[in-house]
Amino acid sequence: MTSKTLLIAVASTLAAGAITASAMAQSAGEAMSASALASQGSKPGDADGAFVTMSKFSEPDGEKMYRRVCAGCHMPDAKGVSTGAGFYPALAANKNLMSSGYPVYVVLKGKNGMPAVGAMMTDQQVADVVNYVRTHFGNRYKDPVKAEDVKAVR
Repeated sequence: MTSKTLLIAVASTLAAGAITASAMAQSAGEAMSASALASQGSKPGDADGAFVTMSKFSEPDGEKMYRRVCAGCHMPDAKGVSTGAGFYPALAANKNLMSSGYPVYVVLKGKNGMPAVGAMMTDQQVADVVNYVRTHFGNRYKDPVKAEDVKAVR
């Protein structure tokens, strides 16, 4: 083995070790930060405790859930998208929302291209976001969905 080959091998090993050490330090720092926040009575995530885990949504109300999760496809004004790379139905002034069970079912089970995002929400979160959409964006449906209604569909 030449000295040049040996030098490259040693440098590669040191670089890999440095990357591993950096990743471990970052992971430990995140865990300690979460622990430190918990001991202070705060939740990890943003100011209202959202974005705590990757497998569950933790938005505290229907409006924040819509803005952070649903608006990415259905748009902030809930008018959806009907041209381009995908079709995302409008939720604004949508008569399909008249029956409260319909949006609950779609959020929980998915439909066509919409994934079953309700699997990452609690029953209360599903009720909150459905109620938000059914009472905003030109929708005026007065019969609120309850967490028990969602549980029955789940």
